[in-house]
Amino acid sequence: MAKAPAIKFIDNPLAPEMFASAATGFSASNGNITITLESLRADHGDSPGPVYRTVVGRIVLPAAGAQGLAIGLFDFLEKQGFDFKKKP
Repeated sequence: MAKAPAIKFIDNPLAPEMFASAATGFSASNGNITITLESLRADHGDSPGPVYRTVVGRIVLPAAGAQGLAIGLFDFLEKQGFDFKKKP
């Protein structure tokens, strides 16, 4: 059996970035995991403007990709000195 060729990674410095202050919710459907992201937004139509938790995006990954994200993020945060034995 022939070995599959390695798939090359191509970085894109122009890829869009998004800021989110929290991951609000998670759902699973048809083998995909959806992560809903939120950020605080002020309504400047009033003064002082009320602040709302607003959905700013969603990430949808196959379950294996979501598992890789969770493991990779946990490992990265541990290496950055985050202590998961303490409650935030």
